[in-house]
Amino acid sequence: MGRAHEVRKAAMAKTAAAKTKVYSKYGKEILIAAKSGVPDPDMNLNLRRVIERAKKAQVPADIIKRAIDKVKSGASEDYSGATYEAFGLGGATIIVECLTDNVNRTVSAVRSAFTKNQFKLGVAGSVSHNYDHVSIVSCKGITEDQALEALLMAEIDVKSVESEDDEIVIYGSDTDLYAIKGALEENYPDIQIGTEEITYIPQDEAYVNLEGDDKMYFERLLEMLDEIDDVQDVYHNVEL
Repeated sequence: MGRAHEVRKAAMAKTAAAKTKVYSKYGKEILIAAKSGVPDPDMNLNLRRVIERAKKAQVPADIIKRAIDKVKSGASEDYSGATYEAFGLGGATIIVECLTDNVNRTVSAVRSAFTKNQFKLGVAGSVSHNYDHVSIVSCKGITEDQALEALLMAEIDVKSVESEDDEIVIYGSDTDLYAIKGALEENYPDIQIGTEEITYIPQDEAYVNLEGDDKMYFERLLEMLDEIDDVQDVYHNVEL
């Protein structure tokens, strides 16, 4: 899955380049986490985890505080998740995850971006069955054997553990993200955690290379999706 990790990082750099997009993404996630429990990270584990990821993404403290204060003041915003899958030219496929307070607005904007770039909206599962839904945790400061030992002791069934340069990358079940991170940090307090995310990774045979107009349409689609505020994450099978 090593190549998949590199493709994923490149895709994120392409589709979440604007700081305002990143701030909006985490602002919504923090608001949802705060509303799902007490708006206090010391008493709300899920909120604390989202804030940790936001800080790692260099989201300013005032953005984080503003989202929490909205909930404390009785904010009426309410977001729900929506996922869209589509097929494009050259065998390209894409999964778009959104958080929205208006589903009709979101599906209209996403469908328009698909249509203008020769992509066809599919039904749920039509694309995602060719992807693995996994947790990825990368870290520095330990070896593959040390990572495996810690995960085995915690009885966590990981899919693979790989070395990429000076970094260890662990792939596990989409439900085990924080279990993996917790097991590593408990055994190696000085470990440096890098990536920590739940993502869709194309299965090896699903990757495609695009050229000419196919590539042009795909790159334009990524740009248009990046401009839609409701879009949180984009996953695809195109080699960049």
